[in-house]
Amino acid sequence: MRMNFSRIMRLMALRHRDQEAIVNIERNRRYTYAQYHLLSNRIADVLRNALQVGKGDRFMLILDNDNLSLMMFPTTFKQEGTVAMTNRRDSLEEHARQVELVAPKVVFLETALLDSYYDMLRSQGCAIVVMDPPSAEQAARPGVHSFWALVEAASELDNDVELDTDEHICMLRFTGGTTGKGKCAMYSIDNWMACRDAAFINTDLAISSATRLLHVSPLSHGTIMLFFPTFYGGGTNLTMNQLDMEAWRQEVETERVTHSFLVPTVLYRLLELQRANPKDFSSLTTLIYGAAPMSPTKLGELVDCFGQIFVQGYAATETPMMIASLDKRAHQPGDADSLQHLSSAGRATPGVELFIAGEDGKQLPFGETGEIRIRCKAVIKGYYNNPEATAGEFADGAWKSGDLGYIDTEGYLYIVDRLKDMIITGGFNVYAVEVEAALASHPAVLMAAVVGIPHAEWGEAVHAEVMLRPGASVTEQELIAQTKARLGSYKAPKSLVFVDELPTSVVGKVLRRQVKEKYWQGTARKIS
Repeated sequence: MRMNFSRIMRLMALRHRDQEAIVNIERNRRYTYAQYHLLSNRIADVLRNALQVGKGDRFMLILDNDNLSLMMFPTTFKQEGTVAMTNRRDSLEEHARQVELVAPKVVFLETALLDSYYDMLRSQGCAIVVMDPPSAEQAARPGVHSFWALVEAASELDNDVELDTDEHICMLRFTGGTTGKGKCAMYSIDNWMACRDAAFINTDLAISSATRLLHVSPLSHGTIMLFFPTFYGGGTNLTMNQLDMEAWRQEVETERVTHSFLVPTVLYRLLELQRANPKDFSSLTTLIYGAAPMSPTKLGELVDCFGQIFVQGYAATETPMMIASLDKRAHQPGDADSLQHLSSAGRATPGVELFIAGEDGKQLPFGETGEIRIRCKAVIKGYYNNPEATAGEFADGAWKSGDLGYIDTEGYLYIVDRLKDMIITGGFNVYAVEVEAALASHPAVLMAAVVGIPHAEWGEAVHAEVMLRPGASVTEQELIAQTKARLGSYKAPKSLVFVDELPTSVVGKVLRRQVKEKYWQGTARKIS
């Protein structure tokens, strides 16, 4: 199907004319739906005419959330180029690798990065557009353009661009890379429309024109899945650039935020802050969490503090929609059944084909653990310039998630672990997430990372790094004993160290790979 998104956005602007569409908190910018339509028309015109980005060309964004919000849908759907999203907080070396792979014609860059990135980008033949006004010296450099100067000179008229919603590759995004170098996922417009529709199918999200959704995680990553439905619902997307939880709490109170997305590690910190110094969160009706497993014990504490406002979403870079969700009603940390459900990822979104496969790819019965596989309209087109990875991770139209899990007889999905994070010790399989949950159930523990480390006899031994709550104390022996009591001795850590910090990605995932690498240096293999 071919569609003209200038026409679509024009009608939305008429419907929600004076409603705030975009609020950039740090830069103090606010755009109504009418204003945002005209601004995105101008940016699309800059791409098409001033920068000569056309069909088959790519342009890259290395931007904070405030500026990313201006370059999101509908801007990217009003022109024919393919946008490559990156994580602003990645290193220069990682961005250089991504630029080399994607070969963008233009890179939109935070002005603060220009001096350090200029030589790398120009050596790859990229034009550079800086988002805040550059200095006179910066502006004089060959190939550097000022974003707002280009926008002011551009046309705000609707254009005649029509895109095939199934065939056109509108976006590239890099996978998180928690188990190695990220791959580059390719998206059609229909992938993102599936993302939009899934949010409305999961009615517990209650997205409408009254929604005020605060994005603090990078818009280039998981929280992008909430941008689309909020925009289509006539709501307001608010952006913050830095993961500052005190600032987040203040903005929730000041801006009367109704929705936000946070990962478990951040929610644990939020709980501590709210207990110590409560803020007015009466406007907050929905907190979506995901991207990593949640300790059921900690989740119970969060519900006690904030109420039943939590919705869990299970999704991935390769399936950018809420594949499964655990609704608010399930967040009742009272009886045993409720506690069991709290450890699940919820039930499949209606319309999603979600099944558990054995090593032969055939579906397993309910209750048996295998690889989670997914078929739906959100499944991506594959990996850019990587046919080997595409062939290896997609089969019969399904994405092979690499997550180990099972579905119970009530339809609840339980994620046991990543295939690559399974520890094999003395011939027994130990799932890191299960041990981490047992450790995190202790009141003194804030979070934990469990990995397999080399062991001469068992191949791998279960090892834990643990962060404690501020002011709390517990001994290594006490934690190991608790884990033995909950899971059995072979699953309990054989060693445990206390750390001040655990390595996390910019979206808050604990990077087990970085923890593990410390213990496997100098060895030929990373598992037994």
